[in-house]
Amino acid sequence: MEDFDRPQSSRQAEASKAFLMKNSSNSNMNLYDHLTQLLTKVMDEHPNNAVDVFEEMSYEVKRASLNSMQSNLRDLPQLTATELLAEQQRSLFLQSDNEPLEDETGKPVLPNVSEISFYLEQAEVGLGREEMQRIFLALKKLVDSERLTHCRFWGKILGIENNYIVAEAENREGEEKDHYTIEDELKEQIKEPESLEKEPFEGSPFPHSAHKPQHEVPKEAIGIGANKFAYYVCKEPGLPWVKIPSVTPAQITIARQIRKFFTGNLDKSVVSYPPFPGNEANYLRAQIARISAATQVSPYGFYQTVGDEGEEEQELYWASIEVNPDFEGVPVRELAESLKVWVHHRQHILQQGRCTWENMAEKTGEDTNEETEDEREEELDEPEVGPRLLNPLSLDAEMFNMPPWSSKLSSHLTPEHAIAVLRSNLWPGAFAYSSGKKFENIYIGWGLKYIGEVYSPPIPPLPQKEYPDGPEITEALDPTPEEELDFKDNLEEQQAALEESEESDELEESEEDDN
Repeated sequence: MEDFDRPQSSRQAEASKAFLMKNSSNSNMNLYDHLTQLLTKVMDEHPNNAVDVFEEMSYEVKRASLNSMQSNLRDLPQLTATELLAEQQRSLFLQSDNEPLEDETGKPVLPNVSEISFYLEQAEVGLGREEMQRIFLALKKLVDSERLTHCRFWGKILGIENNYIVAEAENREGEEKDHYTIEDELKEQIKEPESLEKEPFEGSPFPHSAHKPQHEVPKEAIGIGANKFAYYVCKEPGLPWVKIPSVTPAQITIARQIRKFFTGNLDKSVVSYPPFPGNEANYLRAQIARISAATQVSPYGFYQTVGDEGEEEQELYWASIEVNPDFEGVPVRELAESLKVWVHHRQHILQQGRCTWENMAEKTGEDTNEETEDEREEELDEPEVGPRLLNPLSLDAEMFNMPPWSSKLSSHLTPEHAIAVLRSNLWPGAFAYSSGKKFENIYIGWGLKYIGEVYSPPIPPLPQKEYPDGPEITEALDPTPEEELDFKDNLEEQQAALEESEESDELEESEEDDN
């Protein structure tokens, strides 16, 4: 009876205290003792902004009470991202048992990256000695694992989350199979099963679309044109190299119309207008092809063409070059003062997205048997011809009232030991240097071309009309009540006039009969 005589608030307080003093099954501690110790610690230390450090002090109190139950061993520290990367890069410094690979001429496949780094430092370009040395070891590991016959450091493309270190290798014909593209997957999804027969539609047929899809421009074979070289990328030296797929004309054409920063994730989808046919790996490959075609240059005379200009098969002359064994070098001062002694040694990419022109009108004419030969000849496209190989840089077109190239000496204080440095103004980040007989190209940038103005995406086309306009399918507006009354009155008047005319005609006929 005494419990019922006590006030209800007292019974609730005791119940709450009993709940707080309930021990945990994990730590054998209770919340009442923990709060008591925590408040005692706060009153003893009087910390500034106690409410901000309350959680940390609670953690310290709990940790101190559990010290007796813990081991005296120190906790293992968590590895940082830098330490994890260093652990992955340890394999680069292990000595390899493979013999150094050599090309057909007996030269080592792997270029001297240390020498390249030395010249790039004079040109005030590069990634620093430490990173270049790690890249050199990563390239060596790539050459040994893939047994490449040609490999060079192409450059570094910057990304929002991660960067891409790009290596260029010889792309042998028949080495890579055609990739399963997104367009092929969509075509298979849209394709109707052959077993389903279309039932005849009774009534007026639906209108048919007059749109005829354009034929897709075929991609160049492996080892030719834009797919002459293969490219491997990695995010950091020591991480696995990934071979990106070959490029298609459609990817190059769309890449010229969009501007997207790279994220550093090859599987990332490219959201743009016009829609890009592929993911970031395909977009990266398209940009590499564009940059290489526009900025890979060499001193005049280092390469020579294969074949004669008078040959019938001029494709061999326009598309094939080889190293000139009699090249004696170009003076450095001349390289720094004139663009005429610099030439392009990569094929130009046409508007079609290929280095070699493909006549698509012939393929279109093969599918339509109803056209006559005269109509087909009228539809044949004129072959597109771009600048030939080894074209001087002085013939490059000026854009945005700006020269496409800038050249200088690396040092005017000691010009006898200086090198010539070339910089592209259309592709910021593309550089080339030459010390007379030696030269190299490198790209370090965001992978975007200079457009001279603020970029604005193209406006989508107007939506196509679903049905043709005409009075047969145009829906009329419902008449108002006043219009219905007027129409009814007019109809009655017309009916009355028609009856009167009929009666008058009958009277006239009866009079004629009487006469």
